[in-house]
Amino acid sequence: MNRWSTAALVSASLLSPLIQPLVAQDQIGIAVGTKPEVVQLEDLEGNLVDLGDYIGKGKPVLLEFWATWCALCEELEPAMAAVSREHGEELEILVVAVAVNQSVSRVTRHVNSHEMPGKVLWDGEGRAVRAFMVPSTSYVVVLDAEGKVAYTGLGGRQDIEAAVEKALGDATRSE
Repeated sequence: MNRWSTAALVSASLLSPLIQPLVAQDQIGIAVGTKPEVVQLEDLEGNLVDLGDYIGKGKPVLLEFWATWCALCEELEPAMAAVSREHGEELEILVVAVAVNQSVSRVTRHVNSHEMPGKVLWDGEGRAVRAFMVPSTSYVVVLDAEGKVAYTGLGGRQDIEAAVEKALGDATRSE
């Protein structure tokens, strides 16, 4: 093996962990093209909220699985805020607070002192986590207007705008 082949092999092995997450974004959690199980969660006051009231009702839905302690969720905040500002009227945004190392009162305190991009729901029993096969916090799912998964992604550097634009474009074409 010459020195150029060795350099290429070393470069490829070093870059592989960086490239793999980008390639597999749409293979994380629930499969793109499927319809998720509709589950009930709670709002922060303890009232039941049926995700079926949002999913498949002619408007795309973005769900972010989030926690107060999640650094990647914090990194994702500017993109979520931008999507909320740009598409808030034509898109339903649901922030699903997972019940890992946090409580409803901790989430409520956070929400009272931080602007959130959408309606915050509490998944105290992990129903949505199971229905969407959530691998971690900072997991985002975009559903099209018919309720099918159009995008899944993980981490703080997702292109949320592109995912939403695609779901909105699909909604326009289906009308």
